[in-house]
Formats: sequence, C-alpha cells, structure tokens
Amino acid sequence: MTHSRIPEKPLTARVRAALEAVAEPEHAPAMAAYMKSAMPYLGVSTVPRRAALKAVFAGIDWPDRAAWEADVLALWRGAEFREERYAALELAALKSARRFHTIDALPMYEEMIVGGAWWDYVDEIATHRLWAILENDRAAMRAAMLQWSTDADMWKRRSAILCQIPAKREIDLDLLYACIEPSIGSSEFFLRKAIGWALRQYAWIDPQEVARYVAANAHRLSGLSQREALKNGDKRRG
Repeated sequence: MTHSRIPEKPLTARVRAALEAVAEPEHAPAMAAYMKSAMPYLGVSTVPRRAALKAVFAGIDWPDRAAWEADVLALWRGAEFREERYAALELAALKSARRFHTIDALPMYEEMIVGGAWWDYVDEIATHRLWAILENDRAAMRAAMLQWSTDADMWKRRSAILCQIPAKREIDLDLLYACIEPSIGSSEFFLRKAIGWALRQYAWIDPQEVARYVAANAHRLSGLSQREALKNGDKRRG
C-alpha cells in the first residue's frame, strides 16, 4: 500500500501560521498606532518574528530570479497584516537570493517602495536591497538611482539618497551628492531627514568632507539636514 505525500502548504500560508503562533494580539493596536499604519498588525515584535521566519525560510532556494521574485511578491501582495510584508522583505534578503540582486530586481523593489510608501519598508529596502544591487550591477544601478533622485515619488527620491548607507569607504561620493541635489531645498521631512542621515553616515569615514559640504551648502540645506549631518563630527570633536 502506498501513501501519497501530503502537499506542503504554500509559503504564504506557512508564514501566516508561524506569525500567528507567536503573535500577541493585545500589542497590535499600539504597533499600528506607532507606525500610523492603515494595515493592521498581528502583534508580533521583531525578535520573535525573525525567529519564526528563520524556521519557515530554512533551506529555501530558488532555481532562478523569477521564482524568487514570485515568492517575495506573493507574500507582499497577499499580505493582510504588516508583519507579512516584513516577512516578504526578510525573504528577499536571504543569502540564497544574493545572486538575484541585479538591475532586473529593481522593478520588484520599486513596486514595494511606491506601494509601501512608508519609512519602515522603504528604509529597509533602500539601505540593504538597493545597496546589494549597486554592489552587483554598479553602472546600471547608478543610472537608475540618478533617475530616481528626480522622480515625482518622494519615496523613490529618499531611496536614491539612502542606497549607499552601508557603503563606508566604498561610497560613490559623486553619486551621493548627485542624488541629494534635486531634493536639497525640499521642505519634505522625509527627504530632509534622509539627506542628513546619508551625510552623517559618511561622516564616520570623512567628517572633514561632510563639514565642508554642509558649510558650502548651508544656504540650501535645511537646519534638520545640517544638524543630522554633523552629529558624528560633533561626537568626534567631543
């Protein structure tokens, strides 16, 4: 007598079940209020969420980029709770997906950035996933980020400014300044904050250059951008 193998539940269903198992629903309203989120939360904080997803995602690999993208977008598009979208971001970041981070992955991340349209999604994508594409496919990604820096969508502009946050000494300083330039006089908080953050991060490497740039552009940079940019230099002098 043969026994048929019970088919495995789709990845989206396994993710939902894993998150529900560690959820604390009583915390969900406060989490949604803090994030100003129209999408509800299950009530899963970061540490248990990552542990639960690590178990679900263990051993996952894909034959090609299309299969990886299909899984990530199924989670993203099918999400009913914000933690499921966080799960999509974590799935996209698996080591086994590193090889898929070329310019061909950018349209998927563009959908997530424009559709997500909030800092928790956007900053995770910009500072990790877009940086991975820039490392792997520098010429094409550089051109794309220059285009994004002038886009009507504020979150794409923010992403272009932030995409080199992990760069350290590998930073393309010309690209950073070029991506800042179209937004340097913006009154938008999230762009002003992004400019300051990107400059502050580079100040760990070269505080004198950041101080020079801020001084040269003091008449155009917002006070917020300047204060954020100079924080690390102030710490060093202190």
